Amino acid sequence: MRVSCARVSFCKGAVVLPHGLSQTGNYPAENKRQKNMDDKNLQNRAVIFQDLGLIDYQAALEHQLNLFNETIAVKNHNRESGENLPSKNHLLFCEHPHVFTLGKSGDEKHLLLAPQELAQAQATYFRASRGGDITYHGPGQIVAYPILDLDNFFTDIHRYMRSLEEAVIRTLAELGIAAGRIEGLTGAWLDWNSDSLDPKKRPRKICAMGVKISRWVTMHGLALNVNTDINYFNYIVPCGVSDKGVTSVQHELNVPQDIEKIKAILKNKIAEVFGMKMAENGNR
Repeated sequence: MRVSCARVSFCKGAVVLPHGLSQTGNYPAENKRQKNMDDKNLQNRAVIFQDLGLIDYQAALEHQLNLFNETIAVKNHNRESGENLPSKNHLLFCEHPHVFTLGKSGDEKHLLLAPQELAQAQATYFRASRGGDITYHGPGQIVAYPILDLDNFFTDIHRYMRSLEEAVIRTLAELGIAAGRIEGLTGAWLDWNSDSLDPKKRPRKICAMGVKISRWVTMHGLALNVNTDINYFNYIVPCGVSDKGVTSVQHELNVPQDIEKIKAILKNKIAEVFGMKMAENGNR
């Protein structure tokens, strides 16, 4: 199967769980035979990790694109030359100043601020190349951008999205927070099975996701609310979904969090779920 370009929502999309993955995100015992078969077919599971710190959205996007295009170039060269040069994989972590981003399929009406109000909120607005509707990024939020050649892991878009969710669900479990999935939506949710309209009991999104995939190379990624000012989500219709809430780790645990500690947990869980070999020399 060849993927020229796919965009998957930060918000919506059919949730198709890989075999053996529960709605809460717990894998039963792995199929060792399948795992061994997968290992034999892998080319390069090494991943260069880099924490960009607090960085403007546009600057981070340009850095992503450079890495993304480099990987695409290697794959194109291999296809045209018959060579088999290894393609690199990257994982970027960062935080952004206040910014709203709208996906390719998003509705501008879901931004509830006029231009002058954006300035008053000290926020900016960008149209993004990912799928999905509108979301918010800001300080206190861990944004993870995997730039992976999925030919090194598995070529399955739904499995990729569910694997990102799985890493977040496992991270939150380490913090004592139970998270899961909602059918038809992406991301990690609290009280995902609730029908309540009570803001404290209704489903609340704690991590949004949206990706772009071309020639099985990924970019964009996920945003986990840690110490995020969730009041900024009142300025948008988050992901175009109006009947559910948004939350953060700090809000749920009622205490500011050590974001560096949570970054370390998330990085380890992503490596665990994908079977990555993380290279620390890309760390800033």
